[in-house]
Amino acid sequence: MRTTTKILSALAIVLTVGGVAFAQEYTKGEIQKIDAAQKKLTIKHGELKNLEMPAMTMVFVVADGAMLEKVKEGQAIEFIADRVNGRITVTEIK
Repeated sequence: MRTTTKILSALAIVLTVGGVAFAQEYTKGEIQKIDAAQKKLTIKHGELKNLEMPAMTMVFVVADGAMLEKVKEGQAIEFIADRVNGRITVTEIK
């Protein structure tokens, strides 16, 4: 019984630590343009570490069109972008 408890405890620790490794960092940016028809945002942003991309201004598609209703041009944001179906996509905004 003690061996099973030790194994389960070790597994829980590994899964917890492993889950932290997959957490993505938010990147600071500023909305430059909103294209609601194309579901795209132009964002001037800092380095996107998970995509190995330097700071720049670029156009992103958004994962959910509802995100566009929550932002305005000139607004400072923090966001997560990732590759989705081969396109660099904003997946979260706060």
